[in-house]
Amino acid sequence: MAAAMTDMTRLEDIIKDCGAVSVSGDRSVAINSVTCDSRKIGPGCMFIAVKGFSSDGHRYIGDAVAAGAAAIVYEDSEAAAPFIGAAGAPAFVKVSSSRHAEAVIASNFYGKPSEKLTLVGITGTNGKTTTVTLLYRMFTAMGYSCGLLSTIANYVGTKRYEAVNTTSDPITINSLLAEMADAGCEYCFMEVSSIGVQQERIAGLRFKAGIFSNLTHDHLDYHKTFAEYLRCKKLFFDNLPEDAYAITNIDDRNGMVMVQNTKAHVVTYSCRSMADHTARVMEESFEGMMLKVDGRETWTNLIGMHNAYNILAVYTTAIVLGAGQEEALVAISSLRSAPGRLENLRGPRGISVVIDYAHTPDALENVLKTLREIAPERTLICMFGCGGDRDRTKRPEMGKIAGQMADRIIVTSDNSRTEDTRMIMDEIMEGMDSAGKSRSLLIEDREQAIRTAIMTAPDNATILLAGKGHEDYQIIGTEKRHFDEKEIVEATFSNM
Repeated sequence: MAAAMTDMTRLEDIIKDCGAVSVSGDRSVAINSVTCDSRKIGPGCMFIAVKGFSSDGHRYIGDAVAAGAAAIVYEDSEAAAPFIGAAGAPAFVKVSSSRHAEAVIASNFYGKPSEKLTLVGITGTNGKTTTVTLLYRMFTAMGYSCGLLSTIANYVGTKRYEAVNTTSDPITINSLLAEMADAGCEYCFMEVSSIGVQQERIAGLRFKAGIFSNLTHDHLDYHKTFAEYLRCKKLFFDNLPEDAYAITNIDDRNGMVMVQNTKAHVVTYSCRSMADHTARVMEESFEGMMLKVDGRETWTNLIGMHNAYNILAVYTTAIVLGAGQEEALVAISSLRSAPGRLENLRGPRGISVVIDYAHTPDALENVLKTLREIAPERTLICMFGCGGDRDRTKRPEMGKIAGQMADRIIVTSDNSRTEDTRMIMDEIMEGMDSAGKSRSLLIEDREQAIRTAIMTAPDNATILLAGKGHEDYQIIGTEKRHFDEKEIVEATFSNM
């Protein structure tokens, strides 16, 4: 998948600054690969035993020894004790935190690749994927070789790799960064999730700039409280080095909170007030927006106030990294949005189907508001569901927003995972008042819901399919099924 090291690396070199408490065995032993996946262990490998949520890597120390691992990193002394010092045993490295050690070791093993690139990270609830994708496309258009680490896909130059998480594991991240550096990439633009920060997946990386977009309701199934969610986002900026830039949206009430303890140089952007860089929406239609950015008018193919913020974040970052204003604005005018972000499909009878990844209350409200403002005379239909095994508290909130802002609502499935789809739908409906409920349909099968939305829509209606965006699958139970909303929409249009 990603770049692999070909040169042997000594144990003592790759455990520097990883929080090692003690080392048993040969410090100079050669390491040819690092992994925290017990299925990938082989001779010369370093196995890092990480305590996960569903499995504890310490359970596989014996397997690692049997497979010929050259070194084992651990934090649980009781689990490692039976194997330390035995005949033919590998080196054992005790650390204070296996998660932190994994990230630092991965960086060391791959030659600290983040220091060979201009690495830019963005965190926030909404807008991360769009912003990093636009930055990648913008700097590529300006003639630079770039890398991208995002929810949708990872890119090394133009070479595409599938993405699994918003923020990948440290070994994957550093492997890809090393491949970017080897390929001559100058920049890498990366999504940074709160979970990725909390799990120290970005420890050991050196960022040149960090961007804050916004902070709204999400991931409380994991973080439990909004305060903890905010703390994890803020840690990203707290840890930026002095020669980095902390770029923040001061229109968000937490914009200045994020950077209050950063050592980095703070740069602000705003669409409502005075800031280092500003933008205003002058005109808007389904085809795009006319923006005034730092006093200069420019056209963008993107729509919506939330995309005005995304564009301004991209512009601000480009200026901070040394681009000229004219160069940046020209590049912005040719940019297209990321896949599954306000993708507009035109159909018969003047119907427009808009596919968007909106899966939080704030994102859903932003998209519905945008579609209403652009075409207030059109019937607005909103079809959405909520993911299972995820934050349940946002379900009634999203139901309330849809009930207040859409003319018709279809509540359906998303990635229900191991939860009962009907129960999720019922929890969404709890947020609606009687008027919203009277305009709602509940259709459990998402494909049927899409077809129903289109076939029953009046002429010139706008239909929002929210929640899936770029995803081409649906997870029901533990099964991941192919499910591409664009395919379903286009097939439905062809039969009308």
